[in-house]
Amino acid sequence: MGVVQPPDLRSELRGAVHRGDGRAVLALLRTRPLPEDAVQLVGDGLAAALAQRVEGAAGPARGCIEALRRRGWPGDGELAEQLDAALGSGPTPMLRPLPVDLEELAGVLEGDPSQGDGRVDVRSGEVWPRAAIEYARETGEEDEDASDDAERWLLVRNHGSRKSYRDMQAFIDTVSDAGRADRLGIAIEGRGAFGRFKDVLRRWPEDLQRWYAFSEERQRGRARAWLADAGYRPSPPSPSRPGV
Repeated sequence: MGVVQPPDLRSELRGAVHRGDGRAVLALLRTRPLPEDAVQLVGDGLAAALAQRVEGAAGPARGCIEALRRRGWPGDGELAEQLDAALGSGPTPMLRPLPVDLEELAGVLEGDPSQGDGRVDVRSGEVWPRAAIEYARETGEEDEDASDDAERWLLVRNHGSRKSYRDMQAFIDTVSDAGRADRLGIAIEGRGAFGRFKDVLRRWPEDLQRWYAFSEERQRGRARAWLADAGYRPSPPSPSRPGV
């Protein structure tokens, strides 16, 4: 999985990507090599940098494309194609751009099943979890029929935690210490697997941080792949402040 990045770097990367701050993403990447546990996250930041024509973005973008294609997780191919097109070295994907937050989308797709389905506003890219939809109805901001407007809303079905459970299994395969791997394997047996898994990982903070990065990266990629199946691709948000 490569060198584990300090939590503060991941937070800074996430913040820069959320702001659409391509220059900040490049500045962070200059401090160390491309983090292999955040290629999806970095790729979105580089997409913003390319869209903003930030000088020096092409080289890291090519490196990110190579890393994505070498790894081949869900969503990696779609992001590689998007970056290729932005560089002018590949065809433009036949997907409609949508400024959607992939972490929020992943939260609806793979969150607690009791929270239900959600939707995406195809005009703004805003993700609406079930609680937000119900609040809008209770306050009279919209009527129930509004949710059936296929020209505005993209329905997001909650698929539960099955794929996240498989992520735990895949992560255990990356743990080189046989004793730790065995304890983690026991922890994910039966009900309450996610809580026990994290409780065991807390004994080894570096592995816990690596798990957070691993899980977030895979969920981000799956959200991207789901969006592509629906005919959309995430587009970089507009820079949130002048000069970005």
